[in-house]
Amino acid sequence: MYTLRDQDVKQLNALALAYMGDAVYEQAIREHLLRSGRVKPNTLHKEATRYVSAKSQAAIVRMMEQSGLLSEEEEAVLRRGRNAKSGSVPKNTDVVTYNYSSGFEAVIGFLYLLGKKERVAELIGVSIRFIEEPKEEGSR
Repeated sequence: MYTLRDQDVKQLNALALAYMGDAVYEQAIREHLLRSGRVKPNTLHKEATRYVSAKSQAAIVRMMEQSGLLSEEEEAVLRRGRNAKSGSVPKNTDVVTYNYSSGFEAVIGFLYLLGKKERVAELIGVSIRFIEEPKEEGSR
């Protein structure tokens, strides 16, 4: 198995980081849903979409930016992910939302590949609580 040094991770393309982050976040959400007792396949898919959609992830990013939750290094990775040009955008979202979503996934992938599992768990936990306990629309 190839080992990535921290230096290698920091030089990875932002979309490669987002690719990893997407998988890490998706797995965490699936585990969260199963552990919370939601086990019917149709329910699982519908519920998972609430957490992993580009729209939800973009809202999470905005909340994290407003609350100052991210470190300077994490914010830099977020910007790299947000500004990366993927060449395609899913048809069910707009470019800005998709770019914010990519930024979120890049941060998760970056931290995961650096071995910062506690920080990944912290940010995913914050994300889950944000989705499950939405504030008034005006505060987002």
